[in-house]
Amino acid sequence: MTSTAERASGPLLLTQKRIWIIFSALIAGMLLASLDQTIVSTAMPTIVGELGGVEHQTWITTAYLLATTIVMPIYGKFGDVLGRRNLFLFAIVLFTAASVGCAFATDFWGFVVFRAIQGLGGGGLMILSQAIIADIVPADQRGKYLGPLGGIFGLSAVAGPLLGGFFVDHMTWQWAFYINIPIGIVAFLIAFFTLTLPSKKATKRIDIGGVVLLSIATTCLIFFTDFGGSDERGWTDPLTLAFGAGMLVAAILFVMVENRVADPIIPMSLFRNPIFVNSTAIGFTLGMGMFAALAFVPTFLQMSTGTSAAVSGLLMLPMMVGMMGTSIYSGLAITKHGTYKKYPIMGAALVIAAMLWMTTLSADTPVWVICAQLFVFGAGLGYIMQVVVLVVQNSVPVDQIGTATSSNNYFREVGAALGVAIFGAMFTSRLSENLHEVFTKAGFDPSAAGEATATLQPSVMNDLPEPIRDGIVTAYADSLAPVFWYLIPFLVIALVLALFLKQIPLSDVAGMVARGEAVAGPEADRLEAERLAVLKGTGRETTAPSGTEAGRADASEAPLQAPENPYREK
Repeated sequence: MTSTAERASGPLLLTQKRIWIIFSALIAGMLLASLDQTIVSTAMPTIVGELGGVEHQTWITTAYLLATTIVMPIYGKFGDVLGRRNLFLFAIVLFTAASVGCAFATDFWGFVVFRAIQGLGGGGLMILSQAIIADIVPADQRGKYLGPLGGIFGLSAVAGPLLGGFFVDHMTWQWAFYINIPIGIVAFLIAFFTLTLPSKKATKRIDIGGVVLLSIATTCLIFFTDFGGSDERGWTDPLTLAFGAGMLVAAILFVMVENRVADPIIPMSLFRNPIFVNSTAIGFTLGMGMFAALAFVPTFLQMSTGTSAAVSGLLMLPMMVGMMGTSIYSGLAITKHGTYKKYPIMGAALVIAAMLWMTTLSADTPVWVICAQLFVFGAGLGYIMQVVVLVVQNSVPVDQIGTATSSNNYFREVGAALGVAIFGAMFTSRLSENLHEVFTKAGFDPSAAGEATATLQPSVMNDLPEPIRDGIVTAYADSLAPVFWYLIPFLVIALVLALFLKQIPLSDVAGMVARGEAVAGPEADRLEAERLAVLKGTGRETTAPSGTEAGRADASEAPLQAPENPYREK
């Protein structure tokens, strides 16, 4: 156990062994959050069918997305102010408890509430994992950790649909949530006993007004995009416009409040940092293009191959292989060479090339060609996603690492919400018209054609006559390919932003070391050796460092002075 003497001396000893132990806790937490984002997608039709919510099923996705997006800046800021260990443990408990609620839900709206609570926990796990890495690993070494951390998303994107499909086909949909319980317990135990991070005390009043206004603005944004992109309401519907107006008013009030409070949840000073602004803009524009494409390609694959969602998920494997490969490679290369600028440029260029290639999509496009397109697309994403996070963390003061990380992720999610809504509306509108035309030409009267269009599922494709089946695949391809042309301008903007991204040296000081909360490198190894020698001399048993004691150490006990980082963007 971590000794009282060590805690009394203040700083945590960040030996390489302890860094890897903490990293294992972060991997467990990230796996818990990322797996749940994808495992539910396959089970969705069965869930809404049993709970009686087919016509409202979008609320399942909306609730999770809304909750996750709202809490990202909150976890980031509170982690900077109060410490991240207890917040990370809280996020695991919240997520796991909500999984139990989802599994035992007996009505649709109760299930939606528990999905929202899951989002409150999942958003914290994602943000805090990235921020804790910045706390314990200097920027010039962080790439080799962020790469595998990003690869967890790729692994989950493939494993999630396969597991969800297996549970639905061979067990029950509840197992998509039961599986979170043992993973959550293991993740909590690993974090509880190994996540040795200091707790802190707030020295300034918490920005409650900013939290409330940001939550209102985000809620209005999500509903504005959801209603605007739906056929039922559209962008000119009064309720859609009301949410749009509410978003603008809340956003303006939020900026006014943030400029006046002592400790804002998103400091406006971040937006005077050109590297933060540039990197966040890259994430925003990439989010618009990336998530819009990812939202509809799997549907096309299901319809064109006639396979289940679980099996068609395998067709997304090339994209995940490409993303994991370049994510890990770029992280290792940045660690080795100390430069990062070329990777977002390469990534944006690859994503644009893949998107241009995908505009050629047709009913006759072989599956292997689509897989090749997705591989290039994924490779481009891998060069950007985690690199942008690293760049943001390296450009801000060490006491704003969590805030900057969460703000960057927040605006990427905002871009994703806008992209899926706007371009999703374009895709579904074209698709509805094209499918209606297919069924009308096949001899259906207008009302029957409309019903067939509304109830079309991948599982019935193989039962349809070949002319109708070919017409449906053509309708999907003709609806999807033109949308890619509208996404390309946003990706070009991301490329231009990447070209102007400023290159500064990567810091060689971890966040906790810079704040005087930890000691790293040879000094940490020396002090750890001395501690073990003292324990051995007194006959006390030594074990792995425990988070139960060190995690509670108050940061005010740390006597070290934070070294000035000459590379930090002022």
